[in-house]
Amino acid sequence: AAAGAEAAAVAAEEEKRLPEGDPESGGDSEDEGDSDSSGDGEDEEKENEAEIQRLEEQLSINAFDYNCHLDLIKLLRQEGELVKLRRARQKMSELFPLTEEIWLDWLKDEIKMASESSEREKVYELFERAVKDYICPEIWLEYAQYSIGGIGQEGGIEKVRSIFERALTAVGLHVTKGTALWEAYREFENAILETAQPAPGSVPSPEQQQMLCSQLEKIHTLFRRQLGIPLLDMEASYAEYEEWSEDPIPETVIKSYKKALQQLEKCKPYEEALLGAETPKLAEYQAYIDFEMKAGDPARIQLIYERALAENCLVPDLWARYNQYLDRQLRVKELVLSAHDRAVRNCPWTVGLWIRYLLAMERHRVDHGTISEMFEKALNAGFIQATDYVEIWQAYLDYLRRRVDFTQDSSKELEELRSAFARAVEYLKQEVEERFSESGDPSCTIMQNWARVEARLCNNMQKARELWDNIMTKGNAKYANMWLEYYNLERAHGDTQHCRKALHRAVQCTSDYPEHVCEVLLTLERIEGTLEDWDAAVQKTENRLARVNEQRAKAAEKEAALAKQEEEKAEQRKQARAEKKASKKAKKTRIGDKRKADDADKGEWGQEEAEQPSKRHKGDGDGVLLEEDMEVETGLFGRSGPEKPDCPANQKEKASTSRKDIPKVLHDSSKDKVTVFVSNLSYNMSDPEVKLKELFESCGEVAEIRPVFSNKGTFRGYCYVEFKEEKSALQALGLDRKVVEGRPMFVSPCVDKNKNPDFKVFRYSTTLEKHKLFISGLPFSCTKEELEDVCKAHGNVKDIRLVTNRAGKPKGLAYVEYENEAQASQAVLKMDGLTVKEHVIKVAISNPPLRKLPDKPEAGRAAQFAVPRQVYGARGKGRTQLSMMPRALQRQGNPMAKAENGMIQNSPATSSEPPEEPKKMSNADFAKMLLKK
Repeated sequence: AAAGAEAAAVAAEEEKRLPEGDPESGGDSEDEGDSDSSGDGEDEEKENEAEIQRLEEQLSINAFDYNCHLDLIKLLRQEGELVKLRRARQKMSELFPLTEEIWLDWLKDEIKMASESSEREKVYELFERAVKDYICPEIWLEYAQYSIGGIGQEGGIEKVRSIFERALTAVGLHVTKGTALWEAYREFENAILETAQPAPGSVPSPEQQQMLCSQLEKIHTLFRRQLGIPLLDMEASYAEYEEWSEDPIPETVIKSYKKALQQLEKCKPYEEALLGAETPKLAEYQAYIDFEMKAGDPARIQLIYERALAENCLVPDLWARYNQYLDRQLRVKELVLSAHDRAVRNCPWTVGLWIRYLLAMERHRVDHGTISEMFEKALNAGFIQATDYVEIWQAYLDYLRRRVDFTQDSSKELEELRSAFARAVEYLKQEVEERFSESGDPSCTIMQNWARVEARLCNNMQKARELWDNIMTKGNAKYANMWLEYYNLERAHGDTQHCRKALHRAVQCTSDYPEHVCEVLLTLERIEGTLEDWDAAVQKTENRLARVNEQRAKAAEKEAALAKQEEEKAEQRKQARAEKKASKKAKKTRIGDKRKADDADKGEWGQEEAEQPSKRHKGDGDGVLLEEDMEVETGLFGRSGPEKPDCPANQKEKASTSRKDIPKVLHDSSKDKVTVFVSNLSYNMSDPEVKLKELFESCGEVAEIRPVFSNKGTFRGYCYVEFKEEKSALQALGLDRKVVEGRPMFVSPCVDKNKNPDFKVFRYSTTLEKHKLFISGLPFSCTKEELEDVCKAHGNVKDIRLVTNRAGKPKGLAYVEYENEAQASQAVLKMDGLTVKEHVIKVAISNPPLRKLPDKPEAGRAAQFAVPRQVYGARGKGRTQLSMMPRALQRQGNPMAKAENGMIQNSPATSSEPPEEPKKMSNADFAKMLLKK
């Protein structure tokens, strides 16, 4: 009777779990008599059917589309397609570990349909699969509560207890959620105790009395076990035990309880940090893991790792650290292999996890067929780099090599190893090279290892030589290190004749370091060769080095010729600019002479301008000045005529003239921390102080804005913005790349480049980012919103950055950041080669090339005019030493005077008088000297 009551209570509990309006529960809140609603429902049903068909077709093309699986399951559950829904969930669970929410929905749907004992067994199997994906307290609690429904069957009570014990082992130490499991277990045991109580007024038999004592002891034990574990609300559990127990609590239990309380106080800061942190909480979990690692309790370390992975299942490094801990510390076969399996199912694109899995399977002596099957899965995982395939093949070949007993001349394992080597070479050549346009193994490391196995372990130098011959035909014959690797193998396992032959070929073919292989050949002949061998080697090396030196000399001559041509072109351009400038100067001088004749009363001013004309920047209003000159010359208004109205050109001229009178403000380097440097502004910006002050006042109080003007008085497009506080300057850096008057404004820290010549501001990463894509070939008209619409179909897009030039114009490039590596790798497969507005785009994982650092310039302004010493580079003296000093300066610094016919006069070797000190020149003299030729 008690068992029947318990089953009825469980059934009532299951009814409470049924969601209202669920399509499978039979409930329908809509009015079926409403024809309009019925018509709308039919249209929606047709749309859903079409969407289901589309999703199924998409999954048939790409079964690893995670979001597509989710959408299909949601639609099938909404439509009540139970058979298709079960099949869709099954397919997804085979490819991916399912989250807690997906498992709970699936389990609840199956529980509602399970009525017979055979169907209950299927639900039990489903629960067993669910608890293996992630350690989730809610799933374990649901499992235990569901098992109570089978308490009336044979062995039902023991089965429930077994599930509760497994749940406590898995998540009973969970600080925040473990208490619910302990309480559910105690409630179950209390319910059994109630059924064992004798009827009121009756005397219990000895068997009943023994059963009661046994049941009471079980409940006591549960209380004591729970109070020895640091869990939230421990005080309430202790008070409940005091109230429930008829006997006083033992002293040992109290000590254990106080110790757990102390441990709870140590854990609370980490739990509070997790509670207040935002997803993904990686830093908080890592701090918690480090804390538990110092404590050294394996069960608690395992639990905190599992908690971290439940929220960060797509972080390969976290899986790698967890698996490394299990491999080195726990070494429990079922636990280790389960963790490795979940790791590669969550992050299949990470080759390191697959390699660790293969090693763990070999370490725990898993059968060969299972390991080979897992390796085939790894090949189909979709790695994002060609080198990943080389690594996984190498790991599998290492495993096969360790299986071979090389004391036997021939064996099944040895043949399998050789066939695997051959398949690896073919796979990299066909599959990998077709996908990545490279094999990932340019130096043929797999073939080199194969040759070493044949030579050292199989004593088959003939096969090793064939392999090395194949390696050299793949473009490696020009590298000295490849020949020396083969020579060392021949030296160790071959004979002198083949060593000599290899070195002779190396001398002939090597192009990077021929001197090195020549030296090795001569060393071999010096130790083991005959006189004839020595003579042949010397002749061979001398001829080869002579040809190499000749080739290098020709290359140097060609380089020098090209450099000379460039120098001549530069000289021609320089001469053309000088002639153009001289003609402008002559024209201006003529106009100045006329003005001088008309304005005799301003003679001093006119003379000064004629002698030293003001420098004009290209496009700085030359036309306006010429117009004014013409007005003076023809007397359009007369000398005392009316003033010209304030036209825009005059206003600009007045503003420029007023700025000329402002003294230059030097930057105070002691204020670098409160100052930012703003550049790439428009040259045509009027009143930059006012506009920039309005822009930067949002960051804090602005002390001063110092725009930089040219000698003409025009704005040069950059300025210094000084704040009152350092935090305002730091906040101002956030305005970097903000568009101001159609151009991206650059905001960077104010750093003295003389003191910090290597300082460079570049706020974007220059390393490999597997969660970020680089897209090229975009149409210039493509906007950020349009690109986001294309990218969000393949995952959650966190950020999109369109690359522009300094003027703010698009360059057809973009960076797209996804939430994780899985979404990024899927997007590469689907978007590469996609057509966007009649442009075929290229998509790849973001991996920018290394940025080349510019050579450091000579320090100081005097270094520009001093005769430089010979400074050689890291590779010694160059073959061409081109002087970058103007010839005029070289002639000026030379004390030897040159006659018109080219003969040297007053040579220092013949003249006893000391050379005269060179005369100091003004800027005008310096310009005349440069333009003389």
